[in-house]
Amino acid sequence: MGIFPKSGPTGRWSTSAVWLDDFRQAADARATTPDPDWAGGARLGPAVVRSLQRFQVGESGDGEELINAAVAHGDADYARAVHLFVAEEQNHARMLAELLHSAGHPTIDRHWSDAVFIRVRRLAGLRAEVMVLAVAEVIALRYYRALADGGGDPLLREVSLRILDDEFRHVAFQGSRLAEEFARTTPPFRRLAGGVWTAFALVVATVVAIDHGAALAATGLTRRGFVADCAVLFRRFADRAFR
Repeated sequence: MGIFPKSGPTGRWSTSAVWLDDFRQAADARATTPDPDWAGGARLGPAVVRSLQRFQVGESGDGEELINAAVAHGDADYARAVHLFVAEEQNHARMLAELLHSAGHPTIDRHWSDAVFIRVRRLAGLRAEVMVLAVAEVIALRYYRALADGGGDPLLREVSLRILDDEFRHVAFQGSRLAEEFARTTPPFRRLAGGVWTAFALVVATVVAIDHGAALAATGLTRRGFVADCAVLFRRFADRAFR
């Protein structure tokens, strides 16, 4: 599927200091990279528009709860890295909004799926929030790859590839944090946590496939194919994050 980078879904980074440096380098590169040519416009089908509007809402949060939890964790480098991670997510929201506007469509203020996702993320502390967030990041790998490969519009492809490049790092970042958190637990507990996470992730992927099925079909991907591909990604992620 060409989804994971060569280093795998959780990358080879581990320390917060290295992650902070990685995010800073990405921010510097982004600051010197011109935006896509929004004036050229985009041609997006109705199903893709509705799907992008929902994903744009999900990318547009302020990340306040996650940032507060990271600060409370007591690792200053990790907290700074989370700030930069949230900034990248907000940049995704900005690009998706620009993409929709370039095609003559508005953004939306809210969607039920985002509200539910936020509520689930905030049920417990940092570890639980990162576990839930990681599900969205892994699903995003398959979603934006589908748009990049089968969306049929050059501007949609460019935006999707830019976001996908960040999502590789985001998946690795969340996986690295979970690996560190669960390293202090017993192997049976890690296996249990990985199994629970994978089951939850499959449920979320199924909901996404149902909710965004028409958009996925427009890219040539069936609902069943999307869930099956996500299942492979989930297993690879869990093998690294909960081992």
